[in-house]
Amino acid sequence: MDEQTKSELMACAHALADAARPETLRYFRRAALDCDNKSDTGFDPVTEGDRAAEAAMRAVLARLRPEDAILGEEFGATPGTSGLTWVLDPIDGTRGYLSGTPTWGVLIAVGDDSGPVLGVIDQPYIGERFVGGFGRAWVDGPQGRVPLRTRPPRPLEQAILFTTFPEVGSDIEGRAFRAVCDRARLTRFGMDCYAYALIAAGQVDLVIEAGLHSYDVQAPIAVIAAAGGIVTDWTGAPVHLGGRVLAAANAAIHGEALALLRGVAG
Repeated sequence: MDEQTKSELMACAHALADAARPETLRYFRRAALDCDNKSDTGFDPVTEGDRAAEAAMRAVLARLRPEDAILGEEFGATPGTSGLTWVLDPIDGTRGYLSGTPTWGVLIAVGDDSGPVLGVIDQPYIGERFVGGFGRAWVDGPQGRVPLRTRPPRPLEQAILFTTFPEVGSDIEGRAFRAVCDRARLTRFGMDCYAYALIAAGQVDLVIEAGLHSYDVQAPIAVIAAAGGIVTDWTGAPVHLGGRVLAAANAAIHGEALALLRGVAG
């Protein structure tokens, strides 16, 4: 990919995040915010903010990158001709968004069939934008622009581990997660995409989740990889299409956690 294309993709990613921010903030912490449940078996909420943010991003892509394909959580897939696909999650962490917590985010990624080359994790309320791709990673926020670099190796017994839901997934997936959790120093729950941003920022060692979709994970993959970390499935294979996700600050702690997950979940 040439430098002009990289520059154009970076500019487009920022334009998408800029378009989504006001739409998400328009509804955030609004007392009368309603949601629909997309699930027949549990609670999978979608709000006006989700739909408005994705619609705004799609409008930007129609203007700036009409030849690219789109995969969005709320409005599905739109084909393209360039070989590139924008993967959009307008609000990752809608349960947190409904609850008023500032740890949801707008996820934006672009790449091809082999995975993302550029990702953005944007937190509009805090005003933090984590960016990773083309060999660079940084966050723009209240403290200005700060380079992103994942934490260096340390034993699993000293690690900070995150996941969104305590049950993680199926019974066997939960047991595999607990095998890692029992070894880690500290486990925290419920951070959604912000936990992945914290890996890139060098604050967190591991995030382990199951049942994710491509729009949940492609932006975190790009940001973490550019910051020096690694994201795979629970067998060590690529995970940009979703599934069981193991995100790690470095290869050493990734290997420790991977061995435990494989030992239980296979």
